[in-house]
Amino acid sequence: QVQLVESGGGLVQAGGSLRLSCAASGRTFSSYNMGWFRQAPGKERTFVAAISRSGGSTDYADSVKGRFTVSRDNAKNTVYLQMNSLKPEDTAIYYCAADWDCVGSLRLCGYDYWGQGTQVTVSS
Repeated sequence: QVQLVESGGGLVQAGGSLRLSCAASGRTFSSYNMGWFRQAPGKERTFVAAISRSGGSTDYADSVKGRFTVSRDNAKNTVYLQMNSLKPEDTAIYYCAADWDCVGSLRLCGYDYWGQGTQVTVSS
């Protein structure tokens, strides 16, 4: 089992940047694929980005491709989401998630563990 804690959210103007972090407990962090999802008010939670266990593979939603970068540091049990050129439509609660056994598309993994979320608000 793994516990996830997100941080780094906040209020930023359009065009600005934020870096989200997700710290994981446990000694097997490198065994998990890690994903980032977001949920805007009144909308369903959607996939944002994901990274494989070793960091060798990544996947991005079309809406964030070229602006967001997912990375991980397995020595620090942490996954990051660097968000640049932020837009008001990026406003949402951002969640990180961990997947134990997925071998297919990272965005389609059945993520097993979720953090509590961190709010990102982008003003116009």
